[in-house]
Parts: sequence; structure tokens; C-alpha cells
Amino acid sequence: MNKSYFSISLNIAVVIAATQLMCLPVAAQVSQDALDSISTPDQVETSIGTIEFFDGIPTRETAKLLYDNLDFLRGVETFLNGIPAASVEGLRLGQESLGGESSNQVVIFDQLMDSKPLFLTGNTDTVYASAFLDLQKDGPTVVEIPPKTGPGTVNDAYFRFVIDTGAPGPDKGEGGKYLILPPDYKGPVPDGYFTAKSTSYVNWLILRGFLVDGKPDFSSNLFRTGLKIYPLAKADDPPAMEFINASNTAFNTVHANSFEFFEELHSVIEREPIAMLDPELRGLFASVGIQKGKPFAPDDRMKKILTDAVAVANGTARALLWYERNDAEFLAEGSHWKKGFVGNSWEFLRDEGMGGRHLDARTHFYYFATVNTPAMAMKMIGAGSQYAWGYMDSGGNHLDGGKSYKLNIPANVPAKDFWSVVVYDSQTRSELQTSQPFPSKNNLTNPLVYNDDGSVDLYFGPKAPAGKEKNWTQTVPGKGWFVLIRLYGPLEPWFDGTWLPGEFELVK
Repeated sequence: MNKSYFSISLNIAVVIAATQLMCLPVAAQVSQDALDSISTPDQVETSIGTIEFFDGIPTRETAKLLYDNLDFLRGVETFLNGIPAASVEGLRLGQESLGGESSNQVVIFDQLMDSKPLFLTGNTDTVYASAFLDLQKDGPTVVEIPPKTGPGTVNDAYFRFVIDTGAPGPDKGEGGKYLILPPDYKGPVPDGYFTAKSTSYVNWLILRGFLVDGKPDFSSNLFRTGLKIYPLAKADDPPAMEFINASNTAFNTVHANSFEFFEELHSVIEREPIAMLDPELRGLFASVGIQKGKPFAPDDRMKKILTDAVAVANGTARALLWYERNDAEFLAEGSHWKKGFVGNSWEFLRDEGMGGRHLDARTHFYYFATVNTPAMAMKMIGAGSQYAWGYMDSGGNHLDGGKSYKLNIPANVPAKDFWSVVVYDSQTRSELQTSQPFPSKNNLTNPLVYNDDGSVDLYFGPKAPAGKEKNWTQTVPGKGWFVLIRLYGPLEPWFDGTWLPGEFELVK
């Protein structure tokens, strides 16, 4: 027989056999276990109800239910991941309400920040100077920082770090000229500046000035006479600076926890360049109707779903603080003090990036706080700042404004500059409003009574314990509260854990 004829015949036989095998019932080719693992039953009980199928095809009713659930899930994730942008927008709108509409119009707290404004975990112990840069309108913008200022930071419209000023920044506390470039800037970069390029048009500049002799006067004057902000194009004839004193003034800077949140987020997405966010985040926001170049106009069905989603997401954000699931996030074993940055990363990276972005850590931080800088997370001995959250007593219970507590601050607090403990309202995450305009204690301005061992006992409750008035901070019955302990210029004992704050002890 001819070899080529035999080869052709053999190939034809192989093809016929393979075709016959492919035509066999699927069950004859794979195991039942494999089929069960990939098949969908006709009826499945789930947390959203019973979902039904015909041989894997969803019924119309089930498809509607699943689409509603998908929109709900995307709405929850949009809130949790959109908080940084909405929070910056809330700050911008709050500043605008005081007349701070241009970069040369600086909101300053000449007499410190009291409890009147709604401002996420602001402190009572440094002089704040706040300005918003508009790089789309002004182009490259110069910020002249005077020497001897405290830590300052520029953040973009998604609350990401742009550059530090002051001691943690490149001027090292000596002052200098900073140049902030727009995201789409392609021109020459002049010499003589500390230069940073932002990813957004709107940028928040927040500066802090230290107390001198327990008073804000030095830093207030420092900012008013030395801080300059102007477009680079107007460097030869900069606009005059305007300072708006916000001390003892009620205004709101906190984003909404209602459907309005999505409208705030849409304003940011519409204004900022498309490249400010990566495609994943843009796609998430667009899935609920928030997309650059398009109106945000959800129908009644979608608005109802998003209203439900924001309620669940808001509760979720709050759960992240009060019910921490990872014991490693506390300062020490048995402590109820939580680290200032969950994961100890200012970039919110899990396991140094091996676990990607730590989404819960980012939500946790921005729901309760503002300002992002490496100087708040990295080990910088004698510079920058460190924080810890105190929100439970020694028994692991939330802090109740109708009860009384004692907190021991051990001697030799490892803070070169100063330490403070500020009390916040669990609802607003802003300073607790009581008859005390400054709900805090620090070692610079408060005439605290110290113990013989150099430690100090702080008291919290609706009434001052007899003889403890100087060390007492008022709380409100029926309201929850929490604190932040701050160390400015933190020292080694903080980082190595040899110094720890005491626990909140319920006073019987």
C-alpha cells in the first residue's frame, strides 16, 4: 500500500474519532463533581433572596434583583472609595463659605481652632493656615513659606500627598519658595524653587504653626507677614494676601453622608483632569453614573438604591474604627490604642505593597481625618508627628459621654515639641462641643497637675471630679466620643514601643 495513502487514511480516522468523542454527552467526558462545581441550580437561596434560573439562564425577576444588587454594591464601593475626593471638596466648600475663594485668600485660626467649626479631627494646639490652589485658573503657583513654621503639606484633590513644607519638607524649617505645577504643565521649570507636580487642579495647602510661650501670637504673625501665594506668571506683581480669621466661627467642611455625597463626588470628577484617577476608580464611579463630561442624573430607581447604599457604606466606614479586626493595628498587645495609620502606610499599602492597596485603611483614615503626608507615618525622630486613636475603655467598650474616665499619661512623653489629647464627637468626627471651647489638654498651654512620678492623670466626663478641674475635659451625656493623642517631634521611645499611653479607665 502506498505510504502517503496510508498516512492520509490514518489522519482521516483520527479526525473521525475525535469528532465522535466531541459529540458524546458532556457527562461522559467530565466527572459529576466537575459538573456540579460549574453548574447553577434552578433555585438558590442567598442573602438577597431566592434567585431562580432555567438551566443557568436567570429569570427576568432574578435578573432585575441581581442588577439592583450590583448597583447597590457599586454604590457602597463608590462611597467607600470616593471619600478622599469628597472630603477635600467639603473642605474647599467650607473655606469658600468664609470668603476663601482664591489662593491668596487664606483661612487662618489666629486664636486656634475651637469646637465651633465642623472639621474632621482638627487640633486645638497649632495655628492653622489653610489655602486652596486652583492650578487650572492660575497655572503654576508659588507658595512662599516663612522660616520657623511647623509641619505643612500640599495634598491633591484625592487627598494624595504632593509635597511637605516646614521641618519635614525640603526647606527643613528654614523656609523657602515652593512651586506647584498643574498636572498638564509642559513648560520650562524655573530654578530656585522646591518644585512638585500635582495630579489635580485643586490642591489643599494646610500649614501649622507652633505655640510660643503657650500662645498662638508668634505663628499667627508669622503667617500673616511671611506667607505668600501667587501665580508664577504674576511673580513680579503678586496679588495682595488676604487672611480670614476662622477662630470662634461656625462653618462646615465635612462631606455629606447622604445621597448628596454622590453629587459632591461628581463635582470633583467633572472639574479635575481625567488622568487624576486610574481607570479602575473611574470605572467604579461611572458604574453609578458619575463620569466626567456627563451629567449625574440617576432615575428614581437608581436614586433609591444609592440612598440605601450610602447608608450602608456610612455605617461600614464607622465600623472600621470602632471594631478593628486586626490586633496588629493596636500599639501593643492588650492596648486599645489604635495606630494613626492602619497598616502604618501613608500610601495605604498592605504588607509593603504585596497586598496592594489597603482599601479599608484608606476609608478608615479619610472618614475620620484630613491631611496625608509621610511625616505622619514614617519614623522621623524629632520631626513630623505621630498619632494614635483612643476610642475604647480598658474593657473594650466605646466611650460614653455620660460616664467618667481617667487616662494616665506616663512621664517623659517622647515628644520634642509637645503632646496633646483632643476629644471628638463620634457623630461629626469634629471637636466635641461643650462649655469648653477647646476640648483638649496639652503640655504647653494647660496648667496641668502632675503626679509625683511625673505622669499626669487626665479626666473625662460630664462633671469634673473634685479637685481635678485642671485636668478635666467635659463630655456630653448621650453622646459618644473618641480622642487622638498627638506627639509633635516624636522620639525613639514612641517608635520602639517603650513608652505607651495608659488606657481609659472607667471611674466607679
